[in-house]
Amino acid sequence: MKQIVCLSNEPWSPSPGRTQQLVARLKDVQVLYFSPAESWRDQRFRGKGRAVKPNITTYTLPPLLLPVDERYGELFQLGQRKLARYIAGKMAKHRFRAPLLWTTCPEQVHLLDRLDYDGLVYDCDRDWFDLPPRWESDLALAADVVFAASPGLADHLSPCNDNIALLPNGVNFPMFTRTPADCPPELRGLTGPVLGYVGTIWPDLDLSPALRAARAMPDASFLFLGRRRDNPAADALERLPNVRFLGARRPVEVPDYLARFDVCLDFLRLDNLKNDILSPRLYEYLATGLPIVTLLPPDQVEPFPDVVYTAHTDEEFARLCRRALEETGSWARERRREHARQAAWSVRAGQVIRILRTIGLY
Repeated sequence: MKQIVCLSNEPWSPSPGRTQQLVARLKDVQVLYFSPAESWRDQRFRGKGRAVKPNITTYTLPPLLLPVDERYGELFQLGQRKLARYIAGKMAKHRFRAPLLWTTCPEQVHLLDRLDYDGLVYDCDRDWFDLPPRWESDLALAADVVFAASPGLADHLSPCNDNIALLPNGVNFPMFTRTPADCPPELRGLTGPVLGYVGTIWPDLDLSPALRAARAMPDASFLFLGRRRDNPAADALERLPNVRFLGARRPVEVPDYLARFDVCLDFLRLDNLKNDILSPRLYEYLATGLPIVTLLPPDQVEPFPDVVYTAHTDEEFARLCRRALEETGSWARERRREHARQAAWSVRAGQVIRILRTIGLY
């Protein structure tokens, strides 16, 4: 059975991210899953590993008292040796010998020379603009294969590695296509069409298109499902009588809310307008078959021009919301579901397995 040591940048969670979604679906493997400490006070590394699945054990790494910064010289190296000793100790405990090392963050490059492994994967799902470029370059150069979540990331890493595979984000397709449960209590009694957004309301999330649409469509309800951060446009939206912020829900509950939407909405984050990474949210929307209205920068390629209503201005966004509500027939709905079916996390994991087998790492 193949052994994999996964150095994740996120904890194992009831709300799984990309790394967890992929690793959990790899077949015939044993996995040690390491995630960073949440703070310098996090003492979970002293406890036993947690068997989250019969073949997957998770550990929290020891916290580092200093930032991951080479300017600290020997103290920086001391922290990296501490992490490597911890990982190597758990590998020995579980009798892992020369496993496949799965990395997810450029700062993990400092562990490569301190661990025993046979094969290196770098799964890049974001732009690490806040870390030194050399770290990512060195990690990509050392990797046997690089998985990139978007064409932009693939182009960015192409000078460092000839073996780059495009692996976009995906969706838990069965969960988002199951028969919905009873209507959530807070949605009962709504009249008129429902347009909704699912996801965190980040401070830089541009909600001005929603504000324009909500004012132009007073007979429609606009729902926002997810954690809310400080966002001025969200405060303005909340003052409108046809807008509701419902807060976060457990992932398993989200499909029950989406089932009551007539149109799904997506927005831009202003801090990274050149980002061409498709969020798992978009694939979740596609799985419902519902019309989707999104906003893109003028120079960005439309990801699904056949089934997504794409606007480039607030005015166009409001106009397309109305058009989406008028959509008839089943062709677009089934086409969206097919896009999502092809992006299921099980399909993405199958692509990973085939690529790793091709290069002799699986």
